[in-house]
Amino acid sequence: MAKSANLYARIEPEIKEQAEKILSTLGIPASNAINMFYKQIILQRGLPFEVKIPDRTPADISMLGTDELHAELEKGYADMKAGRTKDAKTVFSDIRKDYGL
Repeated sequence: MAKSANLYARIEPEIKEQAEKILSTLGIPASNAINMFYKQIILQRGLPFEVKIPDRTPADISMLGTDELHAELEKGYADMKAGRTKDAKTVFSDIRKDYGL
């Protein structure tokens, strides 16, 4: 088995630059990152992340009519009653933790 093989791919320059800046900060050469990605494809037997169109997009309340706005508010109220919410303090704490802020 060959020790290495070449991979040629076209990528948007801005995407390449941003990704390589992050990889450099992590101390990971781009070739190692690509190798890790391919290994994950093998392990997962597919892409190692979901590729799909979201089921729904966030509501833009400025574009909703009165009935639609009331329906969205009712959904939020139902979520609150069912305990499917987090308090603002927890949400902001999670954001800070997730993004190192």
